[in-house]
Amino acid sequence: MKKITSEILRETYLKFFESKGHKIIPSASLIPENDPTVLFTTAGMHPLVPYLLGEKHPAGNRLCDVQKCVRTGDIDEVGDSSHLTFFEMMGNWSLGDYFKEQMIPWSYEFLTSEKYLGIPVKDIAVTCFAGDKDCPKDEESAALWEKCGILPENIYFLSKSGNWWGPAGTTGPCGPDTEMHIIRNHTEADRLGAYDFDGAASGTFLEIWNDVFMQYNKNAEGGYEPLKQKNVDTGMGLERTLCILNGKANVYETDLFENAIIRIEELSGLKYGQSEDITKAFRVVLDHVRTAAFMLGDVKGIVPSNTDQGYILRRIIRRAVRFGRNLGLEQGSLSKIAATFVDKYKEVYPELLHNAQKIYEELDKEEGKFLRTLQQGLKEFEKVAAALNAGDTIDGVTAFHLYDTYGFPVEITGEMAREKGLNVDVKGYEKAYSEHQEKSRAGSEQKFACGLADHKRETTNLHTATHLLHAALKAVCSPDIAQKGSNITEERLRFDFNFARKLTPEEVAEVENLINSKIKENIPVVMKELSLEEAKAQGFTGLFESKYGEKVKTYSIGEFSKEICGGPHAESTGELGTFKIVKQENVSAGVKRIKAVLQ
Repeated sequence: MKKITSEILRETYLKFFESKGHKIIPSASLIPENDPTVLFTTAGMHPLVPYLLGEKHPAGNRLCDVQKCVRTGDIDEVGDSSHLTFFEMMGNWSLGDYFKEQMIPWSYEFLTSEKYLGIPVKDIAVTCFAGDKDCPKDEESAALWEKCGILPENIYFLSKSGNWWGPAGTTGPCGPDTEMHIIRNHTEADRLGAYDFDGAASGTFLEIWNDVFMQYNKNAEGGYEPLKQKNVDTGMGLERTLCILNGKANVYETDLFENAIIRIEELSGLKYGQSEDITKAFRVVLDHVRTAAFMLGDVKGIVPSNTDQGYILRRIIRRAVRFGRNLGLEQGSLSKIAATFVDKYKEVYPELLHNAQKIYEELDKEEGKFLRTLQQGLKEFEKVAAALNAGDTIDGVTAFHLYDTYGFPVEITGEMAREKGLNVDVKGYEKAYSEHQEKSRAGSEQKFACGLADHKRETTNLHTATHLLHAALKAVCSPDIAQKGSNITEERLRFDFNFARKLTPEEVAEVENLINSKIKENIPVVMKELSLEEAKAQGFTGLFESKYGEKVKTYSIGEFSKEICGGPHAESTGELGTFKIVKQENVSAGVKRIKAVLQ
């Protein structure tokens, strides 16, 4: 087999199918347009679903590309020799044009010809659909393979679970497929004969390519109806193919990860491969940073959040941070590792270079957020785990507390629990989460005294920043400014105040500079309980005074800010980061709104 680089493999694949009359199309976004049932593009077919259903593609009916894909269903397996969350899928399509009679010989030619991959025929096994009530046994594909030169004893028939390609979501184009595998253990393969492919010992076969023959559409009722046009959809994983062609034991030892491994070794002082645990941590960081870079750098680039794609991105970054700690990686390491991937892929996917600064800034921001609470969260988790025995279950309320207070996605809690032989009550977590949302919707203004969404460190820091913002607005714009309301999440602060107009750009800059100067001074935030009269006499201001009891909590930041307040605060301004106003809005006559973040 040829030893080739990722760049040569992409080019070889595309040029081969271009010579067969295919038009090369660019990779689509990781965020699918045509399939609302999935969050990410998980296969090359996603962007082409309308055309597989009969719509005419502007480039014609023979297409090929290398598509960016993300799959997170096996995220817990990342760290072994083959699982990845981001991968590239080389594929070609026939939209109602050729079918099995041409595709199978082309597959054979590309795999075995010395001009292309040059894989010995004796090392290739193929599987075909065994047939069921939905579709007959695929004798046609098997006969075509044998005619090409595949040994009869290396042709296997599998059930729908093995050789049927379902729709990417719950409905859509589907049909039988034929898969190509490299035989890595001939002794075991010979022992099986032609019937027991599924009974092979692990490592006997490794799938390299998949030809899907789409001839059905799965409808909303779960039935199968013939497609108006028969299609071919193939997929060859670039990382796995590179691994095989270069004789590597795993996907991380290809040129795609070379420079990133070197960078982690430099940052950590450790060596990839020096122990099983260290190797797993390297691989998780490598995979997750690469995936995060592609998500952030995508043309429809997303950012970490608590919903949908943003939640998956946040989970991936935080998992990278957790395993990075096992390697001793310091804050700011993820963006340095990401830079190696931007450099590696910049010619193939120029959007990464175009969005490089965003990639680095968002990684640094999310890494910083999680690191500030990670240590406390881990201590809390260890307390919970220490009180349980192997096989016990962490209850849902506790799992939600780890999420709500320390930012641990329930999947990370589950992963840590499994490492200790424990379980997590996920249904109980979901119930606690739902109850929390209901309470928030029913009375968010009463949840905390100062409009906070939760008690996470990020939210607490932004709450403290509203005190600085209030004082800075008074100092820069008018001493008559007073708070009219606030809403604070872990992402941003929203502050309403009385003022006749929006701030000028010069005033915005002055407010930001004043606040950031107070942050740099690292001023302690001092809490004292005083009577309402004492607080007023000492110059403390506050909202909703009718709600206060005889004693009130006061928070002072030097002489700069003095407020009556009931919510949680940072211990000092130095914990806050950099303050930035991102938006101004009109709320009503004479009331303005500022949205700001800490970076």
